[in-house]
Amino acid sequence: MRYILNDLEKIKKNLAGKYLFLFLDCDGTLAHIVDTPDKAVISPETKRLLNSLAENKNYKVAIISGRALADIKEKVGLKNIIYSGNHGFQIEGPKVKHEMAVPLNYKNVLRRIKIQLEDKLSGIKGVFVEDKKLSLALHFRLADKRQIPFIKTVFHESVILYLVRNKIKISPGKKILEIMPPVHWNKGKIVLWLLARQEALSKNGKIVPIYIGDDLTDEDAFKVLKNRGLTIFVGSTNSSHAKYYVKDVKGVYVFLKWILNNQGEKQICQN
Repeated sequence: MRYILNDLEKIKKNLAGKYLFLFLDCDGTLAHIVDTPDKAVISPETKRLLNSLAENKNYKVAIISGRALADIKEKVGLKNIIYSGNHGFQIEGPKVKHEMAVPLNYKNVLRRIKIQLEDKLSGIKGVFVEDKKLSLALHFRLADKRQIPFIKTVFHESVILYLVRNKIKISPGKKILEIMPPVHWNKGKIVLWLLARQEALSKNGKIVPIYIGDDLTDEDAFKVLKNRGLTIFVGSTNSSHAKYYVKDVKGVYVFLKWILNNQGEKQICQN
C-alpha cells in the first residue's frame, strides 16, 4: 500500500472532471475506536466537513457501517447522506430505503444465541453482547487478555450448530465477533449495488468510487473496487486489499478536506 497523502498530485489529475461517490466506514474511520460503541464520537469539524461534501453537487456520500441503521443515523446525524447499517443489510437515504430479507426463523436463532452467550459469559468482566436486530456482536475489548481464549471458546460453542446448518454466518472484527444472516451479502455487495443505482440515475460523466475503512469487513469493498476507484485503509498493515492507506482518523479528515478543496469546483453534476 502507498501512503495516499504522498500521491495527491497524481490523484488530483486522475480525479479531474469526475463525479465522486464517497463510501466511508464510521468507527475507526470517522470516529476513533473506543472501549464501547456508545462512547464513539464524530467530531464537530468532521461532521461539518461531511455536511459540506454531502451538499456539494459533485459528490455522493454514503456511510457503510456495521452499526444498526438507527444507531449510525443518530451517530452521524446529517441529511442528504446514504446510511447503510448492519454491513449493508439495511439502507436508508434520499429516495432509497431497503432492508434485506433474512431467512425464516433467523431472528429466533439470534435470540437463542444471545441468551446463551449472556448466560455463559455473565461472570466475565469487560464482555457484552450488542443486539443490532439483524445481527449480534460480542464485544470483548475491555476483557482481560487471559480470558479471551475462553470467551472465543464459549462463542464458538454457542454458534457451531447453527453455523454448520447454515442458519447464520460469522464475521470477525477488531476485538469483536459478529453473527449475521446466512446471506451472501456484505459491504462489497452494497457498494456495488449503490454504484449501479447511481450510474442508472446519472446522465453523463464517470463515477469514481472512493472507499475508506479500517476493519476486516471493509476488505470486501476493497476487493470489488480494486480496479474501479480509490481504496484507502485506515491504520498500519501490509495485509489489506486497499491500494492506499492513511495512518488514522486525522488522516481521513485531511484527505476528505483535500477532496473538498481540490475537486469540488471542477466536476460534473450527475444529480
